[in-house]
Amino acid sequence: MKRGSAAAPAAGPSQRQLRVGELVRHALAEVLSRGDLPDPALSRVLVTVPEVRMSPDLKLATCYVMPLGGKDEQAVLAALEANRKPLRGEVGHRLDLKFTPELRFRLDTSFDEGARIDALLRSPDVARDLDTKDEDGEDE
Repeated sequence: MKRGSAAAPAAGPSQRQLRVGELVRHALAEVLSRGDLPDPALSRVLVTVPEVRMSPDLKLATCYVMPLGGKDEQAVLAALEANRKPLRGEVGHRLDLKFTPELRFRLDTSFDEGARIDALLRSPDVARDLDTKDEDGEDE
């Protein structure tokens, strides 16, 4: 048995994955903002691309997208999936990579998660816990 063959905990994305993810994000955002695609579902709404996560081999890009205003999320996601190949071609023209990654689209839920956490922090139960004092009259 080889030494160190036990599964190590996931260390997160490499610098190269992060850099290529940002390049893909910028290229995709540029394509979507210019409105070069003939799909009316994409031409009438602005789509933000907050994050792109790359696979370790850089051949798959998971693009997290959100329509501005959060309206028609499913319709926009379906339109992006339907226009996956033209989008990949446009992104490929803007990047200088050996392989253009396959694009996979997911809704970005980080804004909803942030709002949920903010609401939890502002709840009366948390405020009460933050205002508690110990027996000496000092903050805990």
